[in-house]
Amino acid sequence: MLAERDLPGLIVVGDDGSPYTVLPGTEVLRLAVPHHFQVDPNLVRVVDEAGSDDFPHRMSGRALRDCLSARPGNLPICGPDATTLQLAVLMTRTRSPLVAVVEGGRLLGALTLNTLLEGTLAA
Repeated sequence: MLAERDLPGLIVVGDDGSPYTVLPGTEVLRLAVPHHFQVDPNLVRVVDEAGSDDFPHRMSGRALRDCLSARPGNLPICGPDATTLQLAVLMTRTRSPLVAVVEGGRLLGALTLNTLLEGTLAA
């Protein structure tokens, strides 16, 4: 879904519909990269192109819960009246390419890093 819709991540909501965590695309990608390569990146040098192209198939059939941490980190949440600078600080502080826009505990939408950058560069 991330690739199909060109999304930088997902906002995961709880049973009550309120944001639970933000799942950056890099965390989803982590599921596909074998652990031994994450521990020692030098090992990828011995993998040929065919083997290198095969790693994304490891994500097939994986559930969203496989990507989630038992304890979610700081949730990047803002209100609908947040300024561009507030959003930029929130994204950099939480290292998240996605911010949940919430009002009254209800998710209104999301703001992506690309949208923020496009808006600031166009101004």
